[in-house]
Amino acid sequence: MVKKQVAKKKSLFTNKYVKWVWMAIAGPVVLLFVIVLLTSIGLFGRLPTIEDLANPRSNLASEIISADQQPLGKFYIENRSNVRFEELPKSIVDALISTEDYRFYDHSGIDFQALGRVLVKTIFGGNSNSGGGSTITQQLAKNMFPREDLNKFQVLFRKIKEWIIASKLERNYTKNEIIAMYLNTVDFGNQSFGIKSAAKVFYNTTPDSLKIDEAALLVGVLRGPSYYSPVRNYDRALKRRNLVLSRMVKHNKLSSAEFDKLKELPINMSKFKAESHNSGEATYFREFLREQMSDWCQKNKKPDGTNYNLYKDGLKIYTTINSRMQKHAEAAVEEHMRQLQKEFFAHWKGYKSAPFSNIPQSKIKLIIKQAMNRSDRYRRMKDAGVGEEEIERVFKIPVKMKIFTWKGDSTVTMSPWDSIRYHKFFLQTGLMSVEPQSGYIRAWVGGINQKYFQYDHVYSGKRQVGSTFKPFVYAVAMQEGLSPCTQVPNTPICIQTPSGPWCPDNSSKEFEGALVPLKSALAYSINRVSAYLIKQYGVQPVIKMVRRMGITSPIDPVPSICLGTTDLSVYEMVGAISTFANKGVFIEPTWITRIEDKNGNILEEFIPKRDEALSEQTAYLVIELMKGVVEGGTATRLRGRYGLNNPIAGKTGTTQNNSDGWFMGLTPELVTGVWVGCEDRAAHFRSTALGQGANTALPIWGLYMKKVYNDRKIRISKGDFERPANLGVIINCEEYKQQSIQEVQGENFDN
Repeated sequence: MVKKQVAKKKSLFTNKYVKWVWMAIAGPVVLLFVIVLLTSIGLFGRLPTIEDLANPRSNLASEIISADQQPLGKFYIENRSNVRFEELPKSIVDALISTEDYRFYDHSGIDFQALGRVLVKTIFGGNSNSGGGSTITQQLAKNMFPREDLNKFQVLFRKIKEWIIASKLERNYTKNEIIAMYLNTVDFGNQSFGIKSAAKVFYNTTPDSLKIDEAALLVGVLRGPSYYSPVRNYDRALKRRNLVLSRMVKHNKLSSAEFDKLKELPINMSKFKAESHNSGEATYFREFLREQMSDWCQKNKKPDGTNYNLYKDGLKIYTTINSRMQKHAEAAVEEHMRQLQKEFFAHWKGYKSAPFSNIPQSKIKLIIKQAMNRSDRYRRMKDAGVGEEEIERVFKIPVKMKIFTWKGDSTVTMSPWDSIRYHKFFLQTGLMSVEPQSGYIRAWVGGINQKYFQYDHVYSGKRQVGSTFKPFVYAVAMQEGLSPCTQVPNTPICIQTPSGPWCPDNSSKEFEGALVPLKSALAYSINRVSAYLIKQYGVQPVIKMVRRMGITSPIDPVPSICLGTTDLSVYEMVGAISTFANKGVFIEPTWITRIEDKNGNILEEFIPKRDEALSEQTAYLVIELMKGVVEGGTATRLRGRYGLNNPIAGKTGTTQNNSDGWFMGLTPELVTGVWVGCEDRAAHFRSTALGQGANTALPIWGLYMKKVYNDRKIRISKGDFERPANLGVIINCEEYKQQSIQEVQGENFDN
C-alpha cells in the first residue's frame, strides 16, 4: 500500500514535471505565435500593404540623360537609381549570396537554420562572430521600411514585423526580383545608394561591366560603408574583399585558381569619383536644368494628385546635350582660359587698382561690397541680426579657406573681403553649341568653375554683343536687294538722334574714305558702313527682324544698336544666328526632348517652336558675308592657327574698353557662340590686341571645333552651306564688278 502511494506520488510528480517542461517549451512558442498573429493584424503598428510592397517608397534620383544616352548627372536626396536583375552580372549575385545568405534560394524569407545558429552560438554561446540570422529578404524589408529609434523590447516587435514583411515579399516577388530590389536599396557609402550608383562612383562604369574583384569589393563594403571604405581604409577594404572572394570559393561560385589570382590584385580606385551637384560634366547646364525642372514639377501632378518631386520620384530627363561635344567644349574652355588667365595676371601685375580699369577706389569698394551682400555668409549674419559695420569688420578678418586656381583648389589664409576681390580677377566665359536644323543644344558651358562661380553666362548673363550684332543689320540690307558685293562709302557719317548727332568712328583706318564691298566691310567690322546701313534702312526693321529670330531682351531703338550696344545672352545670340544656317527658319534652342517617370512612361515631350524669320536667299547671302570674316577678316586665325579650312561663317565682337569678347561661328550642322569677359565690366584688358574677341573668344571656338572634327564618333560635316536653287543675286564680286561696269557703259551709251 505504501509502495503504491509512493509510486502514485512519484507518477504525479513526474507528470507535473513533464507538464511544466512542456509548458516551458510550448509557452514561448505559443506566445511567439500570438505575438506574430497580433503583429500581422497591425496591433503593434501598421504593416505595409501589398500595394506598399509593389511600390516601395525609396527615394529615387532623377537622372539626366544625354542625347547619346550617357548619364550627365542626377538630382537626388539619396543618389539612387534602379536596375533590373537582367542588368546585374553573375559575379555580383554570387558574391552577395555567398557572403550574406548562401541558402537564399532554399528558404522562404526566414532562415530558421540560421536563427538556430544565432540562438545557440551567439546568444547562449556568446560568440559574436558566428554570423547574423537575417536573410537577404529580411535585410530588404529593413531597407525598404527602416527602423526607428527603438528600445530593446520594441526591437523584438520590429524584428517580427520584418519576418512578416519578408514572408510577404517572398510571396509577391521572385527570388531574382528580390535580389535586384535589395541591391537597389543598399547604401554603399560616398553618396551612392544602390548598385548602379555604386558602380558609377567607385569604378565609373555600369553594374553589368563590373569585374569579379570589383563586385566582391562592393559586396564587402555593405557590412560597413565607412569602416570598409577603400578610400578611407584601404587595408580593411582589401581584407574584406578577399573574405568575400573566399566565401565565393567555399560555395562553389569561384575556383581556387581564380581566387589565388584575384586576391593578389590591388584595389584600383583610379576611377573613383564621388558624385555631387557641382562636380562632373555640364554643371552649369545641370543647375539651369534643375531650376527649369523645379518649375515643371510645380506645374505637373502625379496620378495621386501630388506634385512630382525632382529629388525623390526617379524622373528620367532626356536632354539634347551630346556628351562628347560637351566634353570637348569643356576641354576647349579649360585649355584656352587657363592660358588667357596667365596673360591677364601678367597684364595687370603691379597695378594697385587691378583688375579694374579707370575707376576710383570708392567704386571698387562698392563692387566688392555688392558682392559681399550677395554671399551666403552675409545673409546668415544678416538673418542673425548682425549690423552692417560689424559684418564688414568680420569680412576683413583672415580665415582659412579654399580658393579657385587653374591648378586646383588651394587652401589659404585670406579674409573673405580679399577673397571676393581675388575671384573678381578671373575671366569668365559662356559657350553654347546648337544644331541649327533641330534647335537642339549640343553643348553648354556657363563659366569656368561652377563650384566657385555659380552665375551662368549662357542663359542668365547678358552683355553687350558688339560687332556680332552687325550681321542682323546686313541681313536687312540683303533683304532689301543688296548683294555682298555692293559697294558703300567708308566715310564719316552722322545720324541725328534726340540727344544730338551720333557720329561713330572706325577702330582702324582700313579702306578709309573709299568705296568698300559689304563683304569686306563686315570682314573688317567697319563701323561707318554699319552706321550707313542703319541710316539707310532704319532701326525698326532691324529690331523687327531680330524679334522674329528669337531675341526677346529689351533693345533701345537707337542707331547705335548697329554696333552692338545691346545687352543679350549667349543663348539668344546663338539661337538667332542659327537662323542663317537654317535657311532663314528660326528654331527656338531646346534642351529637353522628353521626361519619363520611373517606370518609363512618357510624361511630356518637347517640340521646339519654329518661325520663318527671313527668306532662304537672305539667309544665304548673310552666310556669304560672314564667310568673309573667316576668309580674310578678323577671324582668319581659324585658318592658320587652328587649321580649319572647311567652309565657316563667323563674326567677332569686341565692346568698348574690351569688357566683352565674342565669337559666333557657323558651319552647316553646328552653330556655336562664345563670350569671354570678367564678372564686372570694369575688369578687363587695357589693350584691344589682348581684349578683342578674336583673342579671347575665338580660340575657344577653334579648339572646340578641332576636337569635334577629330572625334570620329560625332560625324559633323565639313561640307559647304547649301546654295538656294534660284539665287537671284550675284555673289562673285569679280562678276558683280564686271556687270556693274557694263551697266554703267550701257547707261552712257543710251545717253
